[in-house]
Amino acid sequence: MSTRVVVDPVTRIEGHLRVEAMLDDKGVVTEALSSGTMWRGLELILQGRDPRDAWAFTERICGVCTTVHALASVRSVEDALQIQVPPVAETIRNIMFLTQMVQDHVIHFYHLHALDWVDIVSALSADPAATAALAQQVSPGWPLATKGYFADMAVTLKKFVDSGQLGLFANAYWGHPAYKLPPEANLMAVTHYLEALKWQKELIKIHTVFGGKNPHPNYLVGGMPCSIDLHSDNAINIERLNLVRDKILEARTIVEQLYLPDLLAIASFYPEWTQIGGGLGNYLAYGDVPQNGIGDPSKFRLPRGAILGKDLSKVHPVELKDTAQITEEVARSWYRYPQGVTHLHPSEGHTEPHYTGPKPPYEHLDENGAYSWLKTPRWKGNAMEVGPLARMLVGYASGRAEFKEVVDGALGKLKLPATALFSTLGRTAARGLETQLCVGWLMDEYDRLINLLKAGDTRTADVSKWEKATWPSECRGLGFTEAPRGALGHWIHIKNGVIHNYQCVVPSTWNASPKDGKGGRGAYEAALVGTPMAKSDQPLEILRTIHSFDPCLACASHVYGPDGRELASVRVR
Repeated sequence: MSTRVVVDPVTRIEGHLRVEAMLDDKGVVTEALSSGTMWRGLELILQGRDPRDAWAFTERICGVCTTVHALASVRSVEDALQIQVPPVAETIRNIMFLTQMVQDHVIHFYHLHALDWVDIVSALSADPAATAALAQQVSPGWPLATKGYFADMAVTLKKFVDSGQLGLFANAYWGHPAYKLPPEANLMAVTHYLEALKWQKELIKIHTVFGGKNPHPNYLVGGMPCSIDLHSDNAINIERLNLVRDKILEARTIVEQLYLPDLLAIASFYPEWTQIGGGLGNYLAYGDVPQNGIGDPSKFRLPRGAILGKDLSKVHPVELKDTAQITEEVARSWYRYPQGVTHLHPSEGHTEPHYTGPKPPYEHLDENGAYSWLKTPRWKGNAMEVGPLARMLVGYASGRAEFKEVVDGALGKLKLPATALFSTLGRTAARGLETQLCVGWLMDEYDRLINLLKAGDTRTADVSKWEKATWPSECRGLGFTEAPRGALGHWIHIKNGVIHNYQCVVPSTWNASPKDGKGGRGAYEAALVGTPMAKSDQPLEILRTIHSFDPCLACASHVYGPDGRELASVRVR
């Protein structure tokens, strides 16, 4: 007798995701559906607008990835108009990018994913002295690890629980048999949760220095909208740059003395999760952090490539402008393509909503029909996983020394083979290892910026093609980056000075996509198959695997109430 489990909405994510899983009589997932339940529609909002403004709209696709959509957008326009940004601007963009990556990964681990492994209520029974001893063993360099400190934290936590107002900790599966950490490890993790929450707001001050604000810092087609004068009070000066350096050093301390030790400590209690959630085994990375211009992927710190069938002996080349490589289907999506068309390259993308699903509220989706507002991207016909695991595997398989060092080091500490990376826990660990690399690169980019400024190069933008009179009557461009959650592409078609067509293929479109026309599963769906569940009415195991991807479904332009009634609609005239 099969059981269908519905998780809707999946919480601790950005956006709106519904997951349905079918279990066999042993409680193992045999089939899964991933459904994005709200429509984004930014592509239609952008039609007819000035391409120089596109970044400001697309950046609002997400309230979490507050910079990467802007970066992909300005790069798409620069590609169309053949603009090469100055070295200082490229370096500042790299700093902005890496800042986002480090902050986002730390937040994901502690505030979005840790509660899948950490039992908050169990922490109430922890011995503060034993917790301090554990913390000093796990993170010897972290200063806040005394008996008194953890005793005070335990009192605070008890008051919080006794109040009956658990807030964001409510409606969780505390006491679930899949939780394995001892009380002291739970108290340590909860304490570090709060410390990381306090810290994360500090790192993004770097965005305010170069981009004016966070969230949604400012960008500029041709470079960055900031001026640098080391001796001026009206520009970015040495004082502001020293602040940036201080925040990078603070981030390195958090990553090396808190995040990574906690990650490895928690992972050591869940070795069985190195055998669960592997999914597709196909991985795709666009790459980023250019060292010689965005047109030279061979010099990217995050390399470009694809891996198929978990084969780390071969990294397949990826050509983003090859229209035969990346396509999108809508066979199981609530969109309609022109008659006779089954798939399109994003540069020719077509966004026409066509809802054929059940009237909300509904009990189940129809797995034999359309069931998602997400399209189905494919690379050379293959479903692909994108994100930190894909990037780390591509770097590792490419033979990059720094990737091999951090991966082999972590696997050695956990006494695991490289195949353990193909799993839910491997996906979670890869994010931490990438953060270790990124925080080091962040200081490298800062030093690179300082050296450029010392050499007298302060140009932050190339505005030679700012005026529309310098543009061709029609042109197309591609902008890409690696969002924290994976490969991100923006495709733009400019005609007569305005946006004729705009398409975004975001990381969670790759990972959370519904099945294709041949029935091939997306990454979430494939990763859930084979997952054993202890209690079908408390789907903690489903959340562990889904959260390991860090879902970030795009925000919608249409808004619906719980009864399915449309509350707001945006029309482009």
